[in-house]
Amino acid sequence: RPRYGADVPRQPVRCPPDERMLRGFEAIRTQLDVPARFPDEVLAAADEAARRGPAVPAGAPSTVVDARDIEFVAIDPEGSIDLDQAFAARRTASGYTVFYAIADVAAFVAPGGPVDTEARERGVTLYSPDIRTSLHPETISEQAGSLLEGADRRALLWTIDLDHDARIVDARLERADVRNRAQLSYAVAQAMVDSVDDDHPVRLLREIGEKRMELEAERGAVSLALPSQEVTRTDEGYTVAYDESYPLESWNAQISLLTGIAASRIMIDGGMGLLRTLPEPDGRTVGQLRRTANALGIEWRRDTSYADRVRELRPDTPARAAMLSQAARGLRGAGYVAFRDHDVPEHPEHSAIASTYAHVTAPLRRLCDRFTNEIVIAQCAGHQPPEWAVEALEDLPSLMGSARSRDRNLERALVDFVEAVVLEPRIGQTFDAVVTDVDDERDRSRIQLLDPAVVTRMPIADLDLGATIRVRLTEADPDARQVRFELAD
Repeated sequence: RPRYGADVPRQPVRCPPDERMLRGFEAIRTQLDVPARFPDEVLAAADEAARRGPAVPAGAPSTVVDARDIEFVAIDPEGSIDLDQAFAARRTASGYTVFYAIADVAAFVAPGGPVDTEARERGVTLYSPDIRTSLHPETISEQAGSLLEGADRRALLWTIDLDHDARIVDARLERADVRNRAQLSYAVAQAMVDSVDDDHPVRLLREIGEKRMELEAERGAVSLALPSQEVTRTDEGYTVAYDESYPLESWNAQISLLTGIAASRIMIDGGMGLLRTLPEPDGRTVGQLRRTANALGIEWRRDTSYADRVRELRPDTPARAAMLSQAARGLRGAGYVAFRDHDVPEHPEHSAIASTYAHVTAPLRRLCDRFTNEIVIAQCAGHQPPEWAVEALEDLPSLMGSARSRDRNLERALVDFVEAVVLEPRIGQTFDAVVTDVDDERDRSRIQLLDPAVVTRMPIADLDLGATIRVRLTEADPDARQVRFELAD
């Protein structure tokens, strides 16, 4: 599934509710010190803020516009109630105007208060298959601050003017009252695309999203078609397969990327902000990937860049699946860089996006977005950003780095556990697998089973990358979150 380096919080794996699974998920969260609840003072502060209603944060521009006439829709995974964004668009004589409403978390979170302090400890919303461990209490994240269907909400309103090719002409941010007219799942929104009129938000989302994807390719951006996993029950137990994404998910992601690119430009012009950065893959890494492609029998012309070659790959053969797994090595090293006083970092770009980029579109689920939006809204109004937002810049890269590490650890543990549960009844059986990585230094290889969709490692390096092999399952221990395979005769 395309990720585009946008780091949108997501559920690592989907599976049916089951007592065995639920106990395992709870044990993992306990082991990794994932918070089970909010402290009482945090809940009390959130409840009071929700009862009081939205307030313009201290030091922020005081203007709030009424944008409830704009016909916003929210497009999210089925069942979402922590709605960060709502989308609308209009055709203009020169191209398009995109309206993107973002939840105004700062309207409910007092700087230095209990909710702010707890959010800095958490950093991001953590997703397990059974629950969300939210960044903010639910009275904010799922009620007063969420852009729920049919409710008037305070929001941060991005207005982005595009030309006919969907290039950015102008962008601005202001506080507004908005109303989300409809909440659509990906499946529902995708089904609507061909049945609504040309000016419906979903149709415009496709039109703008596809043009932005063309510009993305033109810039040399990277997208990896990596699928996610879904567990289903069978008569024998469980099986796990890769799900298919909808084209609309990519179009929707483009609006978030568009907004992050616009925000980064405003912050750079204003001389202050927080950028999401990713270095270009070094020549050694790209050279290794080229040799890997050659070993897998995948053509990679000398005049084709890393980004262009990866963008064309789909996991439709064992060799290409292995190559996609390897290609992700070129996207390592993402981080956050803060700057002030026009001291823009020497390398401000996010190489996967092939542009400067900032996180501003998920403040309910990601700590840094609350501060970056306050800086941008002040810059757009010609004001000095609030001191509380400026002071946070120094700590945000470290806070977000720690939060991302916890997120990755939880995701890996959950996936390992689910895969062990799925395989536990099948000890002794043999499976077809493809070799997706060979680590000679650690004397191990990574393999991907063709069915079920499990990725694991084997303690053997004498394998050919991209080869299809036959393996036997010798151990599946959900409590240890471990599976072991050996080569079958």
